[in-house]
Amino acid sequence: MKPIIHVENLSKAYQIGQIGTGTISKDIERFWITKVLGKEDPFLKIGETNDRSKKGESNIVWSLKDINFEINQGDAVGIIGKNGAGKSTLLKLLSRVTSPTTGEIKVKGRIASLLEVGTGFHPELSGRENIYLNGAILGMRKKEITSKLDEIIDFSGVERYIDTPVKRYSSGMYVRLAFAVAAHLESEILIVDEVLAVGDAEFQKKCLGKMGDISKGEGRTVLFVSHNMPSVKSFCNRGILLEYGKIVKDDVIDEVITKYMTNDEISFFEYENDECGLRSFEIYNSKGSQSVNISNGEDLTMILNLEVKKEKPDFGFCIAIYNEYDELITAINSYHVNEKIVNLKRGKQSLIVVLPKYVLNTGLYTVNFHFNSISGIIYKKMERIITFNIYDDGYRRGNKYSGLWPGKVSIVPNIYINETR
Repeated sequence: MKPIIHVENLSKAYQIGQIGTGTISKDIERFWITKVLGKEDPFLKIGETNDRSKKGESNIVWSLKDINFEINQGDAVGIIGKNGAGKSTLLKLLSRVTSPTTGEIKVKGRIASLLEVGTGFHPELSGRENIYLNGAILGMRKKEITSKLDEIIDFSGVERYIDTPVKRYSSGMYVRLAFAVAAHLESEILIVDEVLAVGDAEFQKKCLGKMGDISKGEGRTVLFVSHNMPSVKSFCNRGILLEYGKIVKDDVIDEVITKYMTNDEISFFEYENDECGLRSFEIYNSKGSQSVNISNGEDLTMILNLEVKKEKPDFGFCIAIYNEYDELITAINSYHVNEKIVNLKRGKQSLIVVLPKYVLNTGLYTVNFHFNSISGIIYKKMERIITFNIYDDGYRRGNKYSGLWPGKVSIVPNIYINETR
């Protein structure tokens, strides 16, 4: 099978701060060397990788450096990595929003891309007019676009406002219509950045389902950038992991996600308001090592560093664990711990929660955390604060078994048999 996308030695450099090199003479020299003589830009030789955590010495950074890969028709590819890894830059290059510094991209077929809110829409035109505009850009005839019109409007859920200029749309409405247009018009390749985070949970699920249909049912190619590993895993068959602008793994999606979650530095952004704060959320295995890749044959320990700034009469917490299909698996509440109420007092404190082995099935899990009260008041709600992976140890069902056991949980109970006569 011939690839539908071929990327060879692709690099993209950006200059921090001033646009030129600093002097007219250096700009002229740069133009002469690169444009007239056709040689490598000497100013790019001092470029650095885009590591945001370190102070660099060069004002040239490589967002992508020497990227090579091929994608076949019908592939659903999840592109993952930390912030600054180069994911969005790669999609912009593939969508021809920006040009590469070096290297080449060969694409067979039309591309529909959804990179950020507002991409591809003219704000003064109505939703209906923008549908026709996008179709025309893709080379479709008016008759072809009209045949898809009702389906697009119905999927988007903005029928009431379809003849209103899109500049008056909310961000959620914008994304709904933009995704519906990109997904339903006749393109061979669909490129989606994580703009779906703007939509509500129901629409996100609807979009993921449609992307799965596009890839598996219609044989079209989908490239999807997301930080939500369960979403990526739900329909992607292949993954590309980027780190500091380079590919560190290109494999089946499960292997790439495991690599990302195992080797990625565990980072955490503080959540707080005037009443409370969550300083860190850490997960440890039975050996006492911090990790987000845990065997189901070991206890999983969560350590939460909290701060209560204003003491309440019944200040408590809730830890909600969801599986990769966004189904609630369990909720751990401070009001149901050892048959007593655990009140959080004012000040800084560490909360240690231990989940016993052989409870969670293999797969990816996300955690929500709430500061709340026994009366139902939510003081602070934090969603998807950490993702962890449970893998099978191969021993609970016998040495040869490894993988998903039927059911949402995988309990290994003690079983006793009494013989009767």
